[in-house]
Amino acid sequence: MNNEPSTINKNKLELQHTNFKHLQAAHCENGVTTALLGHYGVHKLTEPLAFGIGSGLFYIQLPFMKVNGGPAISFRTMPGLIFKRTCNSLGIPVTRKKYRSHEKAMQELDERVLAGKPTACQVGVFYLTYFPKEYRFHFNAHNLIVVDKQGDNYVISDPIMEDLVTMTAYELERVRFAKGAFAPRGQMYYPGDQLKEATDEQLRKAIITGIKRNCRDMLHIPGPIGGTDGIAYTGRQIKKWKSKLGDQKARSYLAQLVRMQEEIGTGGGGFRFIYGAFLQQAHQYLQLDELFDISRQFTEAGDKWRDAAIQASGIYKGRLNTQADYDNMGDRLIEISGLEKQAFQQLKALIKKTG
Repeated sequence: MNNEPSTINKNKLELQHTNFKHLQAAHCENGVTTALLGHYGVHKLTEPLAFGIGSGLFYIQLPFMKVNGGPAISFRTMPGLIFKRTCNSLGIPVTRKKYRSHEKAMQELDERVLAGKPTACQVGVFYLTYFPKEYRFHFNAHNLIVVDKQGDNYVISDPIMEDLVTMTAYELERVRFAKGAFAPRGQMYYPGDQLKEATDEQLRKAIITGIKRNCRDMLHIPGPIGGTDGIAYTGRQIKKWKSKLGDQKARSYLAQLVRMQEEIGTGGGGFRFIYGAFLQQAHQYLQLDELFDISRQFTEAGDKWRDAAIQASGIYKGRLNTQADYDNMGDRLIEISGLEKQAFQQLKALIKKTG
């Protein structure tokens, strides 16, 4: 099997069944939401607006669960919620299907695509042949759009890729039925056809709903492991890893943190930058000048997440290896926790002004 990327040259190959416009985005589900709804008629939506309306910012560490041998840490909501929440907030009907039968899953996808109806799928990353090998690991919550089918090849709009790519039927079926946590089970989803453009009032209400939900998720999750408190919880845990786990395992745990933060979706820093952009764009609909200051706070948090990733990488690679280095790493997350808690508290108080 050819494992090299198969990129469509849009100047040489025109899509046969649709006029879909590929969108490159910072995060797969944001990009799928924005591009798919745009194709069906909702053009005002941007990636930051989709992320904010879908309340995509999140944090949790599950202490009794391991992923790839490391701590189970998530910087995002459950897969599918950004698309679902955005559509629900704008009154857009959604169809989502999972399958036991591989044959039926591929047949129903073919029917839609050959009818000129681009359709989103949740897939596993490990066998995505157009991904560089170093980015292929067992993660089953990636999202892409199947745009067209030409012979045995499917034309794919993957939001993290610069251009359209292709996969064979075998390759697409394999990633649609990847095994493991969050197994996609052939999942495909799509909005209703010929949607009406969202009104400014619809977007205003959707933005308010998204902000309130995100404030709840980051400030009021019970227990110490989720939201802004969860970030500080991880920071305190990191300070114990060297003595508790030993050097090798402690370093692998930090590698897992960085992987979840920087390589799966956009993780810690990137999500904060997107959320900051969301608050800036929300100003057009809410007319609250304080949004700009809170946006800057999230951008600062994003910078600090990126700095923390550099510290963690130094420990993993052995350049830093003392207990003081782990303490420094933990303190960075505790500082981020405080900064994000303050930003969300201010945002919660501000959004009350909207009624």
